[in-house]
Amino acid sequence: MNYNRRQFLILSGGILGGGIATLTHQALSRNNLTSQPSSNPLQNATETLIPDSVAVAPPGLFAPVRGDVRIAVISDLNSQYGSTSYEPEVKQVIALIPDWKPDLVLCGGDMIAGQKRSLTKTQIQAMWSAFDANISNPLRQANIPFGFTIGNHDGSGAIYQGKYTFKSERDLASNYWNQPNHDPGLNFVDRANFPFYYSFIQNDIFYLVWDASTHIISSEQLAWIEKSLASSTAQKAKLRLVIGHLPLYPVAVGRNNSGNFLSNGEKLQSVLERYDVHTYISGHHHAYYPGKKGQLELLHSGALGGGPRELLNSNLAPSKTLTVVDIDLNSQATIYTTYDMKTLEVIDIKTLPKSIGTVRRRDL
Repeated sequence: MNYNRRQFLILSGGILGGGIATLTHQALSRNNLTSQPSSNPLQNATETLIPDSVAVAPPGLFAPVRGDVRIAVISDLNSQYGSTSYEPEVKQVIALIPDWKPDLVLCGGDMIAGQKRSLTKTQIQAMWSAFDANISNPLRQANIPFGFTIGNHDGSGAIYQGKYTFKSERDLASNYWNQPNHDPGLNFVDRANFPFYYSFIQNDIFYLVWDASTHIISSEQLAWIEKSLASSTAQKAKLRLVIGHLPLYPVAVGRNNSGNFLSNGEKLQSVLERYDVHTYISGHHHAYYPGKKGQLELLHSGALGGGPRELLNSNLAPSKTLTVVDIDLNSQATIYTTYDMKTLEVIDIKTLPKSIGTVRRRDL
């Protein structure tokens, strides 16, 4: 396969002056992010690696310098309702992920194409089987743990007259994920409500997954969230990350109406900041935007499957993306390298809107 070799690096760091930048890997402030192209970034990266670090990626793609922990972030993998097939970019990313050598893959939800009452039990089971064959099993075979949040198309938490509207879909999602042969390889802290909301710890990072498959976070779940984040396990970890399908605030065209982002976003943000959560990772909006509001970083994951969307406040064409996150545990610096999976180029953060609503780009 012939890959496009135009290369950029998105990383935390100070703003550079003129000229071509030399790629560095160092403990950087979590409050800054710049895009630093290099005439020969692979050579520069090799020259400036910290001990035991490596710069790895699939052949022909830009190779970011590895942090203490590396996470591959994907989201919104599904196609049209009921589909048991996945678009080429999804299959391509799953095949390429092992070459980035991540410690963990995180998925922002919508792994299958449910949320339709006419879908039968057989059709939904067929979609989970297709997910297993195309995504889950290849990652298990590569021994890469898979963390995920349930999306509205996987098992919507919508409630009408006190009952789950898509209870059968939630039951089938739970059945799939609780089969021993579908073990995602996570070090669970609390899996009592898995796969809808749960927590795990990997490489000294505490991950809390909440059920944001609808715009309402219930009072019961919120109590669990606070208790979990306040726990000694969470607070002793080097870093805390939270994952949910819907974002706190809207960032994409067609997703800025009520129901497509979490209600009480400000309140939820204050809870996360109270317990020193570093980043909230979400999907659903089908548009990549690395943002920040207050002290909370917001990684809006782009879609790999059908229907990528335009960002608000932008005229950029929609893109399908994969984000590789490299983390320095001591400084809590996170470095994003986000690939446009149509072109295989790395997205330059400075091409993205400086702000969308009250969310600013995380380098500003």
